[in-house]
Amino acid sequence: MTEHRTLDNRVKAHRLAQGWSQAELAERAGISRTAVTAIEGERLSPSVAVALSLADALGCTVEDLFGRSARSEAKPSWAWEPAGIPCRVWHAEVGGRVLRFPVEAAAHGENPHDGIYRPEAVEKPGPTLARQTLVMACCDPAAGLMASQFATSTGFRLLVFSRSSQQALDLLQQGVVHVAGIHLATTDRPERNRQIVESKLGGGFRLLRAASWEEGIAVAPGSGIRSVHTAVRSRLRWVGREPGSGARQCLDELLEGRAMPRRLARNHRAVAEAVRSGWADAGVCVRLASDEVGLDFLKVREEAYDLCISGQMEHDPRIQALLRLLRSATYRRVLSELPGYGTADTGELQ
Repeated sequence: MTEHRTLDNRVKAHRLAQGWSQAELAERAGISRTAVTAIEGERLSPSVAVALSLADALGCTVEDLFGRSARSEAKPSWAWEPAGIPCRVWHAEVGGRVLRFPVEAAAHGENPHDGIYRPEAVEKPGPTLARQTLVMACCDPAAGLMASQFATSTGFRLLVFSRSSQQALDLLQQGVVHVAGIHLATTDRPERNRQIVESKLGGGFRLLRAASWEEGIAVAPGSGIRSVHTAVRSRLRWVGREPGSGARQCLDELLEGRAMPRRLARNHRAVAEAVRSGWADAGVCVRLASDEVGLDFLKVREEAYDLCISGQMEHDPRIQALLRLLRSATYRRVLSELPGYGTADTGELQ
């Protein structure tokens, strides 16, 4: 594989991370808005003085804005294998590589696909869009809200793939996502998320608090089940979750060594749907998923939902944009209005 050095232009990404318009950047840097537009569109190469002014305004270095980086001549590689080919794909730059992601029906948000992959076709992913795409793996049923708010308020794109806590950490470890959502910490074990990350990934990672939420048992209205104790002692048909998920951890503790259900759901909404449809009598999920389909909810515990990121990514414009979103009053208000969600620590970096 041959590699060459190419000049990156990251002015737009850094501007979006600050939440500024082109006019705002132009004013802060002391240049015209037309010049900003031309530089971002790569129709104008800035002088040394202009490059320094832009870097000073954006609080970074000229190298951050225009530094050279190694770009492989090879085609984008798969983040993971698709179910079939041809298939619709998204592209994103992760760890200096442009990866292609198979479009998933369960992926949150309304992002249109970037193209259709066919082995015989010449693939030309847009480098700018790939560098302005953040990829997250998590099981948060409100991730679609985050994705839409992220696009609206920052100008970046967020791709969210539905994965359990352990699956999300696996993908982060493999270097194919930027962010992994985990919710294995509880009020009784507040350090659990950090301990799991350190055990699996070692040092060099940060935890960004996304929310706290209520996890418990979803049961059908009219079931007569009014308490967690009654639900656990009754002969109910449970729907389970896969090992490594926060819901499975909760269910293991509730059933105390009893055999796990044979039928497994892949996320919180799937648990609630299984109960709503009568395929199961009870299952563990977050309150939001239960309330959405009109089920009764029996709270078991509160969990800390954190986003794990590499410390090396902390100053990436996409991560900075995510930080700004989580710390914004508008997003925190909307999130706090969801059933079972708390935002007292949202936006805190550990």
